[in-house]
Amino acid sequence: MMVVLFPNEKKKHSFELAIRIREFFEERGVGVAAEDEKAEKIGSQPLSQIDPTTIDFLISMGGDGTLLRIMHRFSHLDAPILGMNLGHLGFMADVPIADIFPSLCDLLDGAYSIEERLILEGLFPGAQSLYAVNDLVFHRGQNYSLIEIAIEADGFFVNTFVADGIIFSTPTGSTAYSLAAGGPILTPSLDVMLITPICPHTISNRPLVLSANRKIRAQYISGYSPIDVRADGLDALFLKSGDHVTIQRAQRVFRIVNLHRHEYFTTLRTKLGWSGKLP
Repeated sequence: MMVVLFPNEKKKHSFELAIRIREFFEERGVGVAAEDEKAEKIGSQPLSQIDPTTIDFLISMGGDGTLLRIMHRFSHLDAPILGMNLGHLGFMADVPIADIFPSLCDLLDGAYSIEERLILEGLFPGAQSLYAVNDLVFHRGQNYSLIEIAIEADGFFVNTFVADGIIFSTPTGSTAYSLAAGGPILTPSLDVMLITPICPHTISNRPLVLSANRKIRAQYISGYSPIDVRADGLDALFLKSGDHVTIQRAQRVFRIVNLHRHEYFTTLRTKLGWSGKLP
């Protein structure tokens, strides 16, 4: 077995913990690699010297932001990812620091499932694309006024939203920016996409859930400065007045490790501070 560790150097003690995890795996005959610039610090093999087809798991050590960075920078690695939460609010990185080593034992014992989750592709003018595990966010950027974005679904006009922007979210991303903008929580296994307006001018403009098989056309129609379109808060492109983006299911998926000891609704209750009692 081969695993790749991705410690986040901005998280306190992440390298010390990575060394302990590397020792844990090596004692059990598991090979360990890390990004080249971090491999020497934790005593692992450099990732560049590893055949990608031999990698069994990617292990993110940070929060959801760390996990998203890995998915964007290392999208060519097809191995499923396990998220360890060294931060605060993490829905994908759901292994708490106090439970890391029991969770790793479960991983080696096969007490897990692999879930394939939707990735969105935004196809821009000039055949440029952005890919999003969480969301594609259209935002007014430097414009002082609300912007107009016209939405079509499979060629049928839906609405022209007048707002600060629009969030096109996967179910995974429903607990990210979309939730802050008033969108619903969607369980990650749903095969849908979510459209959430950001501070819409009209109160009747509500979030909309559509089948992930729909092809969405989003056109920026205001005669203002270019707007910002960003994938997962990372990669960004700009859209000029009159330009449009086609948003659709990507050909690839995001594979995440779900340990049997960690359950989705428990994570929701913990992260959102729900305090309801058992009946």
